[in-house]
Amino acid sequence: MFDRRWLLGRGIAAAAVVMASWRAAAAASTKFEFTLADKEWRKRLSPEQYAVLRESATERPGTSALLKEKRRGDFVCAGCDLPLFSSSTRFESGTGWPSFWAPLAKAVDKERDTSQGMERIAVNCHRCGGHLGHVFDDGPPPTGLRYCINGLALQFVPTK
Repeated sequence: MFDRRWLLGRGIAAAAVVMASWRAAAAASTKFEFTLADKEWRKRLSPEQYAVLRESATERPGTSALLKEKRRGDFVCAGCDLPLFSSSTRFESGTGWPSFWAPLAKAVDKERDTSQGMERIAVNCHRCGGHLGHVFDDGPPPTGLRYCINGLALQFVPTK
């Protein structure tokens, strides 16, 4: 009944819950320009957006409607409406998530993320602390960076 696969699966699930709780506690103790009580975040966001922005979940690849967005405009935080990325920095990475080679100035913060058994750099909204995704060093020029962002963490605002 209890084999290694079962124990490993339960261990990973428990670690994910602990990491989400730690992140939520850390975010609650950090002062952001835009803050809401947990109850208000749950009213403002869909359950899927809440899981991504407030609990550091990741949406399934290829599911974001923003993957097909080709208009000019800005991608803003779904939590607080802060403009995060310009469509001029968007590129097709083939990963299944919206990707950008640079954020707008003072739009995102980065932090070390050791969840999932690897070391990555998490990207968070500067205004509300919402988890957006991760940044990797395999992007195109001019930065060589790939900001791999959950579409659920974004809303698109076209240029008028």
